[in-house]
Amino acid sequence: MSKTYYDPADLRKFGEITEWSEELGTKFFDYYGKVFEEGALSAREKSLIALAVSHVVKCPYCIDAYTKDGLQRGITKEEMMEAVHAGAAIESGATLVHGVQMMNKYKKLSM
Repeated sequence: MSKTYYDPADLRKFGEITEWSEELGTKFFDYYGKVFEEGALSAREKSLIALAVSHVVKCPYCIDAYTKDGLQRGITKEEMMEAVHAGAAIESGATLVHGVQMMNKYKKLSM
C-alpha cells in the first residue's frame, strides 16, 4: 500500500491524546461516550449521523470508524450512502447560501 498523509494505524492511537492533557482528554472521552449512548436517538441512528458528518468534515479516521461501526450495527451500504448524500447536500447548500452574502456585498459595492 502506498504511504498516505493519514496513517490508518493512527486511529488505534486516538486514546493516547489524553497523555498530553489527561484532564481534558478524559473529559472529552466521557462526553463522547455519553453522546453515543442510547437516548432519544438509537445508537444506530447516531452511527449514521456520525458517518455523514465524518464525510462533511472529511475525517478519514472517522469514516473508517463509523463505516465499521455501521456494519456492526447492521446498517446497509445503501443506508450509508444515503446518509453521505444527505451530508453532502447540507454542505453544498451551506456553501451556496453563503453566495447571498457575496451577492449582497457585490450589490453594495457596485452601486
